[in-house]
Amino acid sequence: MDLLVARCAGLDVSKNEVVACIRVPGETGGRRQEIRTFSAFRFGLEALADWLAEEAVTDVVMEATGQYWKPVWYLLEEGSFELKLVNARHVKILPGRKTDVGDAAWLCELLEHGLLRGSFVPPPAIRELRDLTRYRKRLIQEHSSETQRVQKTLEDAGIKLDSVASDVLGMSGRAMLRALVAGERDVTVLAEMAKGRMRSKIPELRQALRGGFREHHALLVGLSLDHVEYLEASITRLDEQIEEMMAPFVEARDRLDTITGVGKRAAECIIAEIGVDMSVFPDAAHLCSWAGLCPANNITGGKRRSNSTNKGNRWLGEILNQCAWAAAHSRDTYLNAQFWRLARRIGKKKAAVAVSHSIVAIAWHLLANESDFQDLGGDYFVTRDLERARQQAVSQLESLGYRVVLEPAA
Repeated sequence: MDLLVARCAGLDVSKNEVVACIRVPGETGGRRQEIRTFSAFRFGLEALADWLAEEAVTDVVMEATGQYWKPVWYLLEEGSFELKLVNARHVKILPGRKTDVGDAAWLCELLEHGLLRGSFVPPPAIRELRDLTRYRKRLIQEHSSETQRVQKTLEDAGIKLDSVASDVLGMSGRAMLRALVAGERDVTVLAEMAKGRMRSKIPELRQALRGGFREHHALLVGLSLDHVEYLEASITRLDEQIEEMMAPFVEARDRLDTITGVGKRAAECIIAEIGVDMSVFPDAAHLCSWAGLCPANNITGGKRRSNSTNKGNRWLGEILNQCAWAAAHSRDTYLNAQFWRLARRIGKKKAAVAVSHSIVAIAWHLLANESDFQDLGGDYFVTRDLERARQQAVSQLESLGYRVVLEPAA
């Protein structure tokens, strides 16, 4: 097998230690292999970097093992090494030889023969933005859960506020809940706290606020309200920080914002996951495959075993799925037409995956070509082949027992 990398290293990274294997040219010919173990603490990683530099190692490979690979990667990327992060599923060692030393040596051998394919690791600015957007999403989910917990507690107390108010935690709802927590039980006083358009619902509020609200309900609702306000303050703080970090990528965000179904926050999340430099993906198909939105390629003996999509970036997949459903509810747009055209044949869930595929492909083209999205229109699938559409319409009418005569309109 051809030798493609003369001086390489393979790292097996765990929580407390890093096993490193180097393969370099021997002094008397052939190949020299050496294996050392380093602490995963900072001083150990610095010693590892010094040793690799002394051996003039050019290429370093490691597996993506949880969060443990990140400190090693961040330190080594400051040097002159060519780093490669690989999927652990792609480099499984032979059964019966699974050790840290064996893993490091196996990675090193695969690297020197050019048999490894590196994963996408974004630059530092995108990594930091990614941490913030992911944490913001988790806080938003917690906010939704806490809101549902408040509604559950009110239902247990017989308070039907959510049957009258569309937003239980709106300005009027919070005022009433805070009063309930403080000990107010007079439904007339509580209903009078309604503001704005809620004032027209005061009679219904008086009925909805009658229940068995007791002290333990007050404790639970009070804690939930405090938590909700804390989460809202945290989300606001993250929004401000994300807005500041998005300054170099504002143009890219605005381009993605032109895609049907993609809003400002969704565009920020997409950039945080894929970056803005599309040169790391040769074409849109590679990006779609990396995102896990392409059918699996599993054919044996001429039979396709499975065509389900692979597991990709789940954070990107979730936001694209939300964008796909938003596009499905738009009007007279290409993505809306694509969704409902496929939904009739393969179902709504699979149609949403197909629209997600289209959105990420569009994002690649917009970022790679620095252009804005030009919608093809909701009638694209009809007007792209008028003769075929005409024949289908005629065939459907004839199958219903009609005789069709076509005359061009004036």
